[in-house]
Amino acid sequence: MKKILGLTAVVLVLFGCSVQKNQDKPELFEILKQQEQGGASFRFYEIITEAKEFKMLLNDNDLKKKIKSEDIQTSNFILVNLGEKTSGGYSISVESIQETDTDIILTLKENSPTGMATTVMTYPMAVIRVNSKKNIIIN
Repeated sequence: MKKILGLTAVVLVLFGCSVQKNQDKPELFEILKQQEQGGASFRFYEIITEAKEFKMLLNDNDLKKKIKSEDIQTSNFILVNLGEKTSGGYSISVESIQETDTDIILTLKENSPTGMATTVMTYPMAVIRVNSKKNIIIN
């Protein structure tokens, strides 16, 4: 009986430590918003690093529920537009993210529609939060 109680205590301590470790450090990135409409008619991305630029995001009804004005002090934000597409089903994903001593290297991927898609013009966009103030390099 003592062995079972001892083993249970060890498992709980190890599990508790791993949960605490994950709560202390947030994920390096988060896709805050992604939609098929609302983007620009041409392809571009913008890295938002300053409070003046950040005000644009704070005015978005969807984003103001997910971000606070002080977030610009600890995070950078990336606005990605895929440009005009002839159908629905396009999206943006983060293929990989690497952190070096000075940079965050982000590889983005444009996902094409799979299967049937609407045949209407779309303007896919995404807003990504990078939980770091390091320089961002986008591949």
